[in-house]
Amino acid sequence: MFYGVGFNDRKFKTKVGGKHIKEYKHWSMMLARCYSENTKERQLRYIDCSVSDNFKSYSYFYEWCQKQTGFDSGFDLDKDLLVKGNKIYSEDLCLFLPKEVNRALCKNNKSRGKHPIGTNFNKSTGMFDCYVRKTGERIFLGSFGNKLDAFNCYKREKESYMKQLANKYKAEIDHRAYKALMNYQVEITD
Repeated sequence: MFYGVGFNDRKFKTKVGGKHIKEYKHWSMMLARCYSENTKERQLRYIDCSVSDNFKSYSYFYEWCQKQTGFDSGFDLDKDLLVKGNKIYSEDLCLFLPKEVNRALCKNNKSRGKHPIGTNFNKSTGMFDCYVRKTGERIFLGSFGNKLDAFNCYKREKESYMKQLANKYKAEIDHRAYKALMNYQVEITD
């Protein structure tokens, strides 16, 4: 038993040449995100996350990976794109995404504080600053007299960026991922 829930029922390979194979790495990290107290303490976004019964089986997960678009490309396992706020890793809700796309989906609620996503209050100017993260860089979009205007600026830029990513990776990602990225919407409650 892995974290008290995961099991290798058919004894599929987990290592080749002394190194864990990618199926096993994805599977074990997924279980750690959901069932390791140490992981959940460091990464609060995984609190209340779980794994479907099918995905608890390493052999099921291994075989599922072989059929997924992007798996052979070294993409990241994602549970967040298809259903906003999803907390379950399962065969219907997960897919593989390029690292750049997966990172674009991450939100840093801890550092944001009480203001809408993409905004923060600048005490020295009395304005709301707006930022968006693209390709790992935090980009300043402007300062606004109120948080709603700052949020709307962020929303437009983030949604545009997600469409750019959809088109950039269209030939490499699952059709469901492309559609979800093209329809991606930022809410003030995000």
